[in-house]
Amino acid sequence: MATFLKRKATVVALAALSLTLAGGGIAAAAHPAAKAEAGQPSARQPGHQPPVTAAESRAAKAALNATLAAPAPGLVAWAVVSSNGTLLQHSANVVSAAKFSPSLPGQFAGQYQVTLDYDVRLKALHATIGTNDAANVPPGGEVSVAPRYLTPNAVFVQTRNSSGGYADRPFHLLIAN
Repeated sequence: MATFLKRKATVVALAALSLTLAGGGIAAAAHPAAKAEAGQPSARQPGHQPPVTAAESRAAKAALNATLAAPAPGLVAWAVVSSNGTLLQHSANVVSAAKFSPSLPGQFAGQYQVTLDYDVRLKALHATIGTNDAANVPPGGEVSVAPRYLTPNAVFVQTRNSSGGYADRPFHLLIAN
């Protein structure tokens, strides 16, 4: 009898859990804010990187040839970049930062390139919106980071406003080795 009650209690608990989850999904689908949030990704601009220019390629190759040495495993390279693309603070391996001009074809606001002096293609990349001012209260927004297309020693950073639209934002970047 005890085994039967244990099995019945388990079945009842699983049924209640599944109904709760299903009901929550139905309630979330019926909620107007959930519909707006669900539609947000389609409202975003598609993510893509600007084409690599010959000058960018030459500069990246020069930085790669003048390498100090990649940080040892377990250490990080880092940078703090302003919303206009100025490199504010950085570790020794960070060579430069640049903001792409939204007035050129294929380039949008909030697109940056950070160049290092070693290959970062297989490294862990992390970025967050942030400043280095005294108050250190950054504007709201989102940030994405990826290896730079056709440039093994650079990363591409895309910042957006809280609605998902392209926007210039300051950021902190970490490359874990």
